[in-house]
Amino acid sequence: MPLSDRERKLLAEMEQALSADDPRLSSTLTGSRTFPGRNRVLIGSGALISGLAIILGGLVSQTVPVGIFGFLIALTGLITVLSALAGIGKSPRIAKEKKSSGIRSRLEQRWDDRNFDN
Repeated sequence: MPLSDRERKLLAEMEQALSADDPRLSSTLTGSRTFPGRNRVLIGSGALISGLAIILGGLVSQTVPVGIFGFLIALTGLITVLSALAGIGKSPRIAKEKKSSGIRSRLEQRWDDRNFDN
C-alpha cells in the first residue's frame, strides 16, 4: 500500500528531526557514514610533518637530542595516522560478531569431538 502525500511529508519531517537530533545514528541507518577518524588523521599528519621539520632542524644544528625528539614526534604522528586509517572500514559490532563466531565454531568443534567420536 503506497503512502499518501501527507504520510510522506510526515516521514520526511521525522527523518530531518532524527538527523538533527542524532546525526551519527542517522548516518548509520542511511548507510552514508562520514569519515570517523578525520580529526585523528589531521592531528597525526600535523605531528608527522612537525616531527620531520624538527629532525631537519636537528640535522642543520647538528644536535642529536633534537633529532631524536623529532623522530619520536614523527613516529607518534605516523602511528596515529595509521591507526585512524585502519579503523575506517571496521565496524565494532561486526568485528565482535566475527570474533565470537570463530570462538563459537571452535567450541562446537571441540564439543563434537568429545561427544561423537566414541
